[in-house]
Amino acid sequence: MVENGVLDIMYLNKNNPSPALSSSDKEKKNFDNFKISFTDDYPKKNAEILSGQYGINLLLVGLSLMLALSYQRSAVKEEHILSFLISLMILQITWMLWYIIRKDRQKLFVSEKDSDAGTSWLRGGLTLLALISLIMDAFRIGYYVGYKTCLSPAVGVYPVIHAVHTISQVHFLWFHVNDVIKTFETFERFGVIHAVFTNLLLWCNGVISEAEHLLDTHKRRLLDLGYTNVTVGEKEPHCNCTTNICSIFSHSLYYLYPFNIEYHIFVSVVLFVMWKNIGRIIEYQRHEKVVMRTKGLFAGPILGLIALASTVTVLVVYILQVGDSVETRESAVTMFYCYGIVMLLFMCLAGSVGLLIFRSDNVPLDYSKNPSRKLDADLLFGTAIGSWLMSWCSILAVISATTRPVYGWINFMYSLLIIIEKYIQNLFIIESLHRKEETNERDEVETIPEIYSVSAGSSLSLASSYNGIINRAFENQDKVCVSLETDQEDNNQVYSHSGSLPEGSISLPTRSSAELSKRRRVLKNIAVFLFLCNISFWILPAFGCRPQFDNGMEEKTFGYTIWTTIVNVAMPLNLFYRMHSVASLFEVFRKV
Repeated sequence: MVENGVLDIMYLNKNNPSPALSSSDKEKKNFDNFKISFTDDYPKKNAEILSGQYGINLLLVGLSLMLALSYQRSAVKEEHILSFLISLMILQITWMLWYIIRKDRQKLFVSEKDSDAGTSWLRGGLTLLALISLIMDAFRIGYYVGYKTCLSPAVGVYPVIHAVHTISQVHFLWFHVNDVIKTFETFERFGVIHAVFTNLLLWCNGVISEAEHLLDTHKRRLLDLGYTNVTVGEKEPHCNCTTNICSIFSHSLYYLYPFNIEYHIFVSVVLFVMWKNIGRIIEYQRHEKVVMRTKGLFAGPILGLIALASTVTVLVVYILQVGDSVETRESAVTMFYCYGIVMLLFMCLAGSVGLLIFRSDNVPLDYSKNPSRKLDADLLFGTAIGSWLMSWCSILAVISATTRPVYGWINFMYSLLIIIEKYIQNLFIIESLHRKEETNERDEVETIPEIYSVSAGSSLSLASSYNGIINRAFENQDKVCVSLETDQEDNNQVYSHSGSLPEGSISLPTRSSAELSKRRRVLKNIAVFLFLCNISFWILPAFGCRPQFDNGMEEKTFGYTIWTTIVNVAMPLNLFYRMHSVASLFEVFRKV
């Protein structure tokens, strides 16, 4: 009873605060609770939203400056945009340096890694694009040296800072992009998202510069063909070049722009995955070393190389003929559409065969949380909108036209196939990336260890299971039996032995690990063929083959200003779609 009474008193004291606790103590306690809640919980729950809004506003500030520059009488000049980009790159370099130094001081702490974020082959591709970007920076420096008397210092400082930014960023991608950050999460979110939108703004700057160059080239073609109501902007500095190679630098820059543009957009995607991984709890996954086998590859590489060679031919012929005369211009546009129809038909057929093969299998899809894989699927759908928009505009232009050129209905077929091809290819890539890896004993096992038991009956029977180990090669024990004479025999005693059977005593259904099944061979050939075809469709618009400007049908329906705006917005998305499809198809090839 006493114990119960004591317990009752303690219980009452717990639920009834002591009257000695003053109101000031209560207020202090409430303030401490509010302070802990505000400083700890609030940023952790909302850091993603706060940093995302910071990045979006950063992008909008940069875009507003770039759009203001497009107006010739605007007070915003090129040096203003370059100064803004320089400050963003310096801030990102500072953050990366701080992150690397902090990680170097925490070598004792093993940080988690996301093996799906920034694979080695992707980082290798980004390194190659970065090297081309460094060559582009060297040309920019040479161009500035030639015209330094009439150019702003920002024009010369920008390529130097961009080169340092590129080198430091490639180092960061190779050694830290797989990190799953668990310390200083709020600060690191702002640092990573700043890097993401800095690269997006550099991508936008490159896209706008390339679009202006291609638009000026199109206007010069129109002037050569006799159109008089076209004005071409003057971009050359108002001074003489102090060297003899300024024109080489200026013309070479535009051939390097596509690689620089793809470098920045891919880096922003990889860094965005790193941003999504901050604070993420990585589930344990079994990652095996993927060995890419090329046995059985024949039709896919051969057809893909033929498509690539024909693409280069079409590009050269198109550029040479499109500006000569009206007749050669029509023949060049017709040649492009016929080539595109044949390519798209083969791509649709290949993607459909791949989907049919997937439908014939009973392999389940992997729906586990994976930011990298989800972003791949979102980007495929999102960037396909650009070419779908141009295709539907072209279809509408052909249908509504009163007079059509010789390539009118060919343009209709080409635009329709563009829509269908991307629809099929998206399904093929996404289903390939979401399929669970098959575990096939025939491909994985070259030699099977024999596990058998020796009993008192002087017989050796192969065991189908031993301590949880299932030997599927000997599931039917009645068909496989080996007798063995023993020199020693103990009553009711069982001897167990593991080893290799004598040669020729049993025939094992082994299979070489390099041998591919017929289904996998077909899928690998399809992936390689689509890989090379997407490279082909990236090369053509990236280097100036854009019949959307030259066929004239869409301009009559939508007007010159609206149509050029549509093309300048949709074409960069289309280019990124093709290059992103190349990366995704390479991943499909590795997984098959």
